[in-house]
Amino acid sequence: MTPLTRTAVLNIVGLSPSLLGSNLPRITRYAEAGRMVPVGEVLPAVTCSVQATYLTGKWPSEHGIVGNGWLFRDECEVKFWRQSNQLVQQPKLWEVARELDPEFSCANLFWWYNMNSTVDYAVTPRPMYPSDGRKIPDIYTWPPELRGQLNDELGEFPLFEFWGPNASIRSSDWIAQSAKRLELQHSPTLSLVYLPHLDYGLQKYGPEHPKMARELQDIDRVVGELLDFYAECGVQVVLLSEYGIERAWRPIHINRMFREAGMIAVREELGRELLDAGMSEAFAVADHQVAHVYVRDPQRLAEVKAMLEQLPGVGEVLDEAGKRRHHLDHDRAGDLVVVAEPGAWFTYYYWLDDDRAPDFARTVEIHKKPGYDPAELFMDPHSPAKLKAARALAKKKLGFRYLMDVIGLDATVVRGSHGRLTGDPQRGPLLISPHADLLPPGQLGPTEVFSVLLRHLQRSVAEPARELTRA
Repeated sequence: MTPLTRTAVLNIVGLSPSLLGSNLPRITRYAEAGRMVPVGEVLPAVTCSVQATYLTGKWPSEHGIVGNGWLFRDECEVKFWRQSNQLVQQPKLWEVARELDPEFSCANLFWWYNMNSTVDYAVTPRPMYPSDGRKIPDIYTWPPELRGQLNDELGEFPLFEFWGPNASIRSSDWIAQSAKRLELQHSPTLSLVYLPHLDYGLQKYGPEHPKMARELQDIDRVVGELLDFYAECGVQVVLLSEYGIERAWRPIHINRMFREAGMIAVREELGRELLDAGMSEAFAVADHQVAHVYVRDPQRLAEVKAMLEQLPGVGEVLDEAGKRRHHLDHDRAGDLVVVAEPGAWFTYYYWLDDDRAPDFARTVEIHKKPGYDPAELFMDPHSPAKLKAARALAKKKLGFRYLMDVIGLDATVVRGSHGRLTGDPQRGPLLISPHADLLPPGQLGPTEVFSVLLRHLQRSVAEPARELTRA
């Protein structure tokens, strides 16, 4: 068997053709020296669904990743950001590549579903949650000893700069440095490197805001350093993104509509309201610009669909035929799938009185919230959030329990979102390759990314990577 060609895939979240230019000089030169193609969008255009599509060459209807989270019907619980790779129901790129070359190895640096996987090397965020209530930054690695090596060499993973109000370039830089360590120590055939930095600014400010110039320059520096590093190692590099982010200013409180209609059930704990998904007649799992709506009684589907079609900000309601048309006809998907209009996005809020909101609503708590919450990127502008944060940190240092309740409930602060199909190749995802001959003409379909990456691995004689990288 012919050995596969060593390849690194840098997943630059939120990068779209419209952003290329003076604020991304290294990435733009790399695209000009090779070739850039727009990539078609996946519905929903969110991290977990898109990554699973790229890595399997299949649609969500086949691989089962219908969003970043969904209702686990047998448990009647909404779960977001699960970690087990066993949830992806199709063979992955590295498994197919290993059949072509028994010496093949793969390193997964922070792409999702990175636990219980068949990759050779894995690094992914995995905080520690001691029984005293603390949340301690940490990582999961495979093999296990890799965790200690990376912590010793790079320091603690900056978890609180990976997401939340303090999200910064430091987290993407740490991931990039960990990718370099793995390359130097193990020389994997395929390195999958996740660089999320643009996701933060684009959702906070929107793509046209002047503050985005610095955000773009920061990620361009990190990518440029990786391009130089992999060139020295003789590794060809593919740049890839999952979706583009559009300006958004209109939060749609879809669950409050169901609550006002008496369809959402809650239970009270310490004066706070918690969603009772299993006993709700209808509720939505909000995920950016897409929401999965689960309806308890199938006889009420038409009624719920009519309600949703009348809700301002809703662009389309997909029934069974609509889900099939968009490759979302999987049991995990909602009974109805709702897509927002341009500029709109869905909140998960189900309470009608903010004083009754659950205590986790004002914290960064991606696992307890029954929906995605981009407000976690902001300190509450309507409260002394910084003072509250300082008090909480003081309690943490003294060993006391604390609640970092510094996130607001004003969804209008969000200025960018994604998830719907924009239909605009200039504002969607892209793929940049140093090898134009490995790309088909025109736009690349999302399920075709798999075969394009496989072709890069199978390229027997790679072009001189250093020349293209330093162009």
